[in-house]
Amino acid sequence: MSEKDAVLVEGTGQTQEQIDEELQQLSTSDRKYVRPREIVAFLLTSFGQKNLSQYVNSFRQFFIISFLGMSGSTYGIIMFIESIYDAVDDSISGLIIDRTRTRWGRLRPWLVIPTPFWAIANIMLFTAPAFLVADWQKIVWVVFAIFVYNLGMSYFGAWNIMTYNITPNTNERDSLIATSKFMDLFGTWLPSIATVCVSFIPSLTKNKVGMQDVYTGFAVVLAAIAAITAIYGFKNMRERVPLASREQMQEVGVIDSFKNVFKNRPMFVLVLSGFFAGFKSVGVASESFYWMHSSKKLYHATIASLFTGIPAYIMTPLAPKLIRKFGARNVAVASGLFAGFAYLATFIIGLFGNNGKGFLVDWSGCNTVVNLAVIALLLTICGLPNALLNVAGGVLQGDVYDYSEWKTGVRNEALVQTVQNYFGKVANSVIQLLSGVVISAVGYVAHKDEFGNIIPESNHKVLLGFWAVFCLLPAIARFLYGITLLFFNVTGKVKEQMLHDLEISRRERMEQLEEKEEQLLAEEEISTEE
Repeated sequence: MSEKDAVLVEGTGQTQEQIDEELQQLSTSDRKYVRPREIVAFLLTSFGQKNLSQYVNSFRQFFIISFLGMSGSTYGIIMFIESIYDAVDDSISGLIIDRTRTRWGRLRPWLVIPTPFWAIANIMLFTAPAFLVADWQKIVWVVFAIFVYNLGMSYFGAWNIMTYNITPNTNERDSLIATSKFMDLFGTWLPSIATVCVSFIPSLTKNKVGMQDVYTGFAVVLAAIAAITAIYGFKNMRERVPLASREQMQEVGVIDSFKNVFKNRPMFVLVLSGFFAGFKSVGVASESFYWMHSSKKLYHATIASLFTGIPAYIMTPLAPKLIRKFGARNVAVASGLFAGFAYLATFIIGLFGNNGKGFLVDWSGCNTVVNLAVIALLLTICGLPNALLNVAGGVLQGDVYDYSEWKTGVRNEALVQTVQNYFGKVANSVIQLLSGVVISAVGYVAHKDEFGNIIPESNHKVLLGFWAVFCLLPAIARFLYGITLLFFNVTGKVKEQMLHDLEISRRERMEQLEEKEEQLLAEEEISTEE
């Protein structure tokens, strides 16, 4: 033992070595709280939510521009305005969720209350009724659908917070995060099948069922799955992290609550990293344009995904071990930088497809199978760290919530999430504007045949523009994401000390609640005797 370790730490009555051992014991607690039925409910809710969000994020822009006939610029402006509104709405919903106290808990009711709103709005987003003729009618339809969808999802966001309240054991929580991320991988299957159905069902039915009808049908099915799994989750999950009482929450005013949140440095690091990561969504939104027009077959996306998704099934179960060994922040930083280089290399190698002439290789003369095999391989390499990023991101989010409780004594995840969402959605409004503008900037205008189906683009400059959006923006996003997280300070000894202090404060809070319950019972007994 070193001389430093042998010295008593002031105010503790323990040596530094004893404190380190205690921290290690607390951080590696093996006590389990979550029952098997809850795990199933947790995973199913995650599965339903992932299916729906994946479908909306992947195909909403493509559907609205291609089938409603809205220009990319108009779509971008609508998303820009709606994102600003959504940021304001989240400020209200976060305060309401944090102050909710019911017999079912604080978060569980919000798994079911907003369900009808986002379910119906989701179906509207993938419907193009014949009576929508004038441009202003289409704009009103889309604005209303997005407005209601975002309103519902603002409150359904309590589901994301549920992850951090189902157990106070951080190791069990991290394992649940990894398990849910693994389950999320299956949440991409149903949306990916949509491209196959869109490619083949119109021809098989002799255009009695068109491409537009297929997208609408998938919207209905996925909304139903998400709603059913959310209700099942409400019935079978519990919240276990002790909360401040109504009286304690009232002592902390709204303004003070916001002040406390704005002192949360790790939160702002995640906000900034999330802003940069958001640029990748511009590439995701453009994927259908690439596969439809460059590859000429939408179902090629599904074939490629069979291979690009394989690393996630391998890396997700390994993520908790890597995080425990190297720390969530370090894993996220390394993964972000790796993905950035991978996307950049893919962009430089060149455009793939029937009209593909790359920067290094002319792929236009290659067999379609060769084209598809090469792009699938490169996208698989780009996606290698995705699973690590998803799990590490969930763990870092939990650290942000714990940090807030550590510094303020009040667990206010919804408000923290509100502020994060506010800045995130203001940033997202810029990203959404960009996602529409870039489609117009590359010179794309949708062309349809007599049955209303999309005709593939042949202009090489337009196709090259799709490729740049498809690869270059994700590369930039991943680089900036990794660099920003270097400033995330809840790691190493700081995190260990935080977990130690939270363990003590939560134990004291539970003891106070038990004493209060005993006191109430004693008062009731005295009242009964009298």
